[in-house]
Parts: sequence; structure tokens; C-alpha cells
Amino acid sequence: MRKNINVIKELVRLRFQHLMMFRIGFFGPFFVDGSLFVVQLMVFSAVYANVERIGGWEHGQMILYIGTFSLINAINMVVYFFGVNSIPAKIKSGEMDLYLTKPVSPLLRLSLEHINPGSLPLILMSLVIIVYGAWEAELRIETGIVLSYLFWVVLMCILYYEMEIIFRSISFFLISTAKMEQLESACLELCMQLPGTVFYGVYKVVFYCILPYGIMATVPVKSLVGECTPATVLHALAVVGIFTGITCVLWRGGIRCYNSASS
Repeated sequence: MRKNINVIKELVRLRFQHLMMFRIGFFGPFFVDGSLFVVQLMVFSAVYANVERIGGWEHGQMILYIGTFSLINAINMVVYFFGVNSIPAKIKSGEMDLYLTKPVSPLLRLSLEHINPGSLPLILMSLVIIVYGAWEAELRIETGIVLSYLFWVVLMCILYYEMEIIFRSISFFLISTAKMEQLESACLELCMQLPGTVFYGVYKVVFYCILPYGIMATVPVKSLVGECTPATVLHALAVVGIFTGITCVLWRGGIRCYNSASS
């Protein structure tokens, strides 16, 4: 554990050192991501302005949902997205060899070597939206409720990370994963706009169990507004546990099947 912590610190230090060599590369994303968030928020406002309820949720709860999904996505963009997203290219080019020969977890290094502080404004803006949503929904904020919400946000960030690893680990077995990436993008776009409460029947099976993007922001918001039932808790914990297992099996299987580009 101490070794991994030291590795993480060193990766973060090197990343910031590299970014600060090119100041525009460091400060530019602050403006770009902030502008993108504002445009995104305007789109959501136009969509939901004349709708009183969506999936049983009122306006304040929908604002909480949008803010929560944005927060989870922003954490992903800051911490591990750019590193994880480079996995297919490294597999195809044979650059994965360099990671497998180092005395540290290749997945840990791949995940954290491209930390992106330029997306930090998205986290701050998402928190502003969440606070506004809580005010709009007239929620009574208590320490236990906030801790429960933070617990589910962290857990859903882990699930988000696992889904990204699963989709990109397929590159160990297939030549092209373009269609899989399109599927991932389509699911994210849909579930970022619609809460999991709107899904029923086969759609609920798909977005709650097979591609569980539908629960990522829904469960934290349910915990915040007092709608998190024991069944919801057990289901969410089971999904995270199952996908943790799938991620480990698929990644380790991919590493065993990996053939160096030079071999």
C-alpha cells in the first residue's frame, strides 16, 4: 500500500511538472471545460424548463441528478479518463510492454499518469448545481445524509472507472473497439439526460444490470432525498461488486493473452 501511495504521488508530481512546462496546456482546459459545462447546462435548462416531473422526480431532484452525474463525470475527467482512454492505443502499438516490465501495477500507472487538472472547474460547477438542487428541492441537510451521499458518489465513481476499464480491456482480444466505444458514449449521453427512475422492463435490466449507467447518479440522489430503499442499496452494492470481479478477470485475462507488438 505504501509503495502504491508513493507511486501515485510521483505520478501526480511528474504530471504537474509536465503541464507547467506549457502554461497554455495547463490553464487552457480551465476555460474550455468551463465553457462546455455552461453550454451543457443551458441545454439541460431548455429541455427541462417546461417539464414538471420526469420519472416521478420533480425539478429540484432533476437538478440534483444532473449535478451528480456531472460531478461523477468530472471526477473521472480529472483523475483517470485520459490515462484509461490510452489503453487501446498502447496495446496496439506494443507500448504496453513498458508498463508490464515496471515493478508497479500497470493498471495503476496507466490510470493515473495523465491526471487532468484542467477539468477541476467541472467539479466546482457540479457542486454549485448540487447545492442549488438541494435548495430547490427544499432538502434538510444533515451530516448522515451528506456522508451517505458522498459514499455513493465514491462508489459510483469506482463503477464508472470499472466500466471504462472493461470497454478498453476488450482491445486485448479484438483488433478494433470503435463500436464498443460508440456504445459507451451513447449510453453515457442517454443516462446523463434521463434518471434511472424512467427505465422500466427490458430497459431497466439493461441500464441497471448489464450496462449500469442508469444507477450511477440515481442511487446517490435517492440517498440524498430519502428514497434509497434496502433493495436499492443491495442492488447497487451487488452491481459494484460484480463489475469489480468482471474488471479484474477481464484485465488479468487480457494481460495473459497480450502479445507484444515486437513478438
